[in-house]
Amino acid sequence: MSEVPGDASEHGGPSLSPSRAADFMTCPLLYRFRVIDRLPEPPSPAAARGTLVHAVLERLFDEPASGRTPAAARTLLAPQWERLATAEPRMHELFGDDAERLAWLDEAARMLDRYFTLEDPSRIEPSHREMSVRALLASGLTLRGYIDRLDIAPTGEIRIVDYKTGTAPREEYEARALFQMKFYAVVLWRTLGTVPRLLQLIYLGNGEIVRYSPDEADLLATERKINALWQAIARAQASGDWRPHQSKLCDWCSYQALCPVFGGTPPPLPTMEGPVPTLPESPEPPHPATEATAV
Repeated sequence: MSEVPGDASEHGGPSLSPSRAADFMTCPLLYRFRVIDRLPEPPSPAAARGTLVHAVLERLFDEPASGRTPAAARTLLAPQWERLATAEPRMHELFGDDAERLAWLDEAARMLDRYFTLEDPSRIEPSHREMSVRALLASGLTLRGYIDRLDIAPTGEIRIVDYKTGTAPREEYEARALFQMKFYAVVLWRTLGTVPRLLQLIYLGNGEIVRYSPDEADLLATERKINALWQAIARAQASGDWRPHQSKLCDWCSYQALCPVFGGTPPPLPTMEGPVPTLPESPEPPHPATEATAV
């Protein structure tokens, strides 16, 4: 029987991040390719731009309040791009020439300009940026992930903020987008004992903000969903049945050549010696930002 490779959580048991949970809900075979097979994916212009914009917005708050301007954000673009491209040289392969790269950077700059139409960063003092969070559930599952920004009011209310470089989803897909935020809310609720006051998604692709105020019943339901998802992943692992799920998202999948839906054949499941864990760590893609940790 195959064993899913990966690092154990600090508690020695299984762990799950919102990104990997979303992968399994989107397509179990996608989860397998990323977590079990650990197949490499080429960088995409959209994903690279998201990483760049996140890095700039994180570092924007290093400036004094009066210095958090659109011009300051644009000034951060070039050095952050160089830093990211040095860390991941394949990013240079995204562009055929300098004109393509400059057009790509210009779109990132427009997203940063759009951010200032949605928030005034001179009036915000984040408690944490790019915050690494973990929580151990009673089921034995460790939840973990990164929160883009955590704002805590003097009176103790918590706001979780996530930047998205895409466009806001249609209403019928909004619940799926909020699942990631509720996942983070469960982590903070279980570690801090406080239900976050507000979950805020900032869509820089079209300049919209989605806000949601959860309550304890919301978070209990989300926790039950996460545990059920963990059990489904464990069943797929035990059976080796990682069947694909066809959807519109297949158009953006980099694994089409290996997917039966597109006439491909997945590689053999990797085998490893030793006992098979119920569910090992689901590694998050490396994040370039500095971590602040809540435990």
